[in-house]
Amino acid sequence: MARFLFVVPPLVGHVNPAVGVAGELTARGHEVAWAGHDELLWQLAGPEALVFSCAVPRDLPVRPAELKGPAALRFLWQDFLVPLADAMAPGVAAALEAFEPHVVVADQQALTGGLLAEAAGLPWVTSATTSAELVDPLAAMPKVGEWVGSLLDGLRARIAGGRGTADPRFSPHGVLAFTTRELLGPADLPPSVRLVGPALGARPSTTDFPWEWLDPLRPTVLVSLGTANTAAGAGFLAATAEAFAGSPARAVIADPGGVLGEVPPNVLVRPRVPQLPLLSRVDAVLCHAGHNTVCETLWHGLPLVVAPIRDDQPIVAAQVVAAGAGIRLRFGRADAPRIGAAVEEVLTEPAYRRAAEAVAASFHAAGGSPAAAGHLEQLALESLAHLRT
Repeated sequence: MARFLFVVPPLVGHVNPAVGVAGELTARGHEVAWAGHDELLWQLAGPEALVFSCAVPRDLPVRPAELKGPAALRFLWQDFLVPLADAMAPGVAAALEAFEPHVVVADQQALTGGLLAEAAGLPWVTSATTSAELVDPLAAMPKVGEWVGSLLDGLRARIAGGRGTADPRFSPHGVLAFTTRELLGPADLPPSVRLVGPALGARPSTTDFPWEWLDPLRPTVLVSLGTANTAAGAGFLAATAEAFAGSPARAVIADPGGVLGEVPPNVLVRPRVPQLPLLSRVDAVLCHAGHNTVCETLWHGLPLVVAPIRDDQPIVAAQVVAAGAGIRLRFGRADAPRIGAAVEEVLTEPAYRRAAEAVAASFHAAGGSPAAAGHLEQLALESLAHLRT
């Protein structure tokens, strides 16, 4: 039996894949602990999860929607990733000392995990929850890369005593990537990357849902913009509800911000939805091209309409289109007629579903949570063998 510590940022889309892998490790008899935001982890990993609480910066800013390109990258590193790493460091250090893990699994955006694991001489694996950063995105921008390197050097000096040299986003012990070539495409990947497909597992849920509202004789579309796009998504969700007026299809819209008012009778609005169970009951998904939502949709062999907003979403949307599994809309120009036409096309043109089913087959073949757990077990065995010698 081995001990695994998962270090994750306070972001739902980054925690959920780790929950699937952690559940598989637990089922195999291993011990699992978490370092991160305690309330979020108890919500997503379950109230019985062993959680070492990590602080979050009190004034962690939300990135303005208008930031693009280099300005967005500067915000990500200077205003989010580095302050988060500084804040999480004491909690992660306490977890390493108290739990004594054999392997650390560190999310790409939880930089502290990799830095402190390396400084402690522990094997660690990167959890890459989006395919947008499986290769170094700064390789073609040397000056930006130097700037990011200086930020990492400063962070390493502050929290790890200057020990270590590895990039905390790309562990030399391995990178778990929750996708496959059928979606990712022909990108040239380092040999350390393991394409394991989506890591889906049982997720605790207290979300009520009126399952009787669904009509098996009428196609239903799930609409979600994730949990971080409430302000930017108000107009888009309103246009989506309008697009379904008079349509034979139905829509279930996730509206965590409560931005929608009156909607047509064939539209159901809920603040939260049980996404995984619902995906087995709908016919298509309209979303922002968040990597988790896209992969969970394709796991079920469902076509997509994607309207990326920011960050890695345009890259993921391009992958969906290249795979033939969906249609891309321009978020800022997606009015009701455009949304309605795209939804109707993916519902009525069988080529989109066939392509989605082909990606689904690759996902299932890749192994998901069991495959990821297998890689981690092997690393733990090597670590335990080294400790015995």
